[in-house]
Amino acid sequence: MLSDFDRHTAVTATSHDDGGAVFSADLDAGWSVGGGLNGGYLLANIGRALQQTVPHHPHPFSVSAYYVGPGVGGDATITTRVVRKGGTATLAAELEQAGTAKITALATYGDHARLSGPVRTTAQPPAIAPIEQCFASSDAPEEMRRVAPLMERVDLRIDPATAGWAVGAPSGDGVIQAWFRLPDREPDVISLLLAVDVLPPVTFDLGVMGWAPTVELTAHVRAVPAPGWLRVRHATRNVAGGMFEEDCEVWDSSDRLVAQSRQLARFPLEAKA
Repeated sequence: MLSDFDRHTAVTATSHDDGGAVFSADLDAGWSVGGGLNGGYLLANIGRALQQTVPHHPHPFSVSAYYVGPGVGGDATITTRVVRKGGTATLAAELEQAGTAKITALATYGDHARLSGPVRTTAQPPAIAPIEQCFASSDAPEEMRRVAPLMERVDLRIDPATAGWAVGAPSGDGVIQAWFRLPDREPDVISLLLAVDVLPPVTFDLGVMGWAPTVELTAHVRAVPAPGWLRVRHATRNVAGGMFEEDCEVWDSSDRLVAQSRQLARFPLEAKA
């Protein structure tokens, strides 16, 4: 039986050749947050279409998306184009609704199973409180869940050390971290595209609540994740010109850094930087 995530990111090819493809999608409003569909959910739909465009290159390595306008629940068309294909594939994609572009993206796809070589890193997984000590998204106030239906689709356990904003005491550090999983499936490379944008906006920890629309999001998928919970950390260091950056790390249950991202987003609309 398909999970909610798989059903709601399913795409159907209406035309397909060596140069690209056109897909239809039915975007589900249950993945909304604030004024539109979650950016990571939309990126996962694009990621699914790109994956089916080049099935011999099943894994996204890098996906960079520009958010032209907010996506909404309902019909969508995703058009993909193969820019180059060799050991890896470079592709372009555009997601449209009602004839209006919502996202335009460039991506590199390949196969992590074909990669080899040593791992050299100074990165360390974030220290997050045990899952049973964290705050579950299912326990969020009804008002918050109504504004962000996405919270009903995912299992988030937010680290108490970065959840002071929920009780009116943000730390001001600009960091939010949590355990994350989809309740009815194990993680894979496409769900990592959701994971990099699944937490509340890091501006919450700066004491500023509200919807923070994504301008651009670049995700790097570094490995196929192991089964189990993911650890996700978002941080920002700079708010300027009405925008902020949000850097993300995603670690799997084997302590591997499986995804990273940076996005540029608008400071919450009801606030002024």
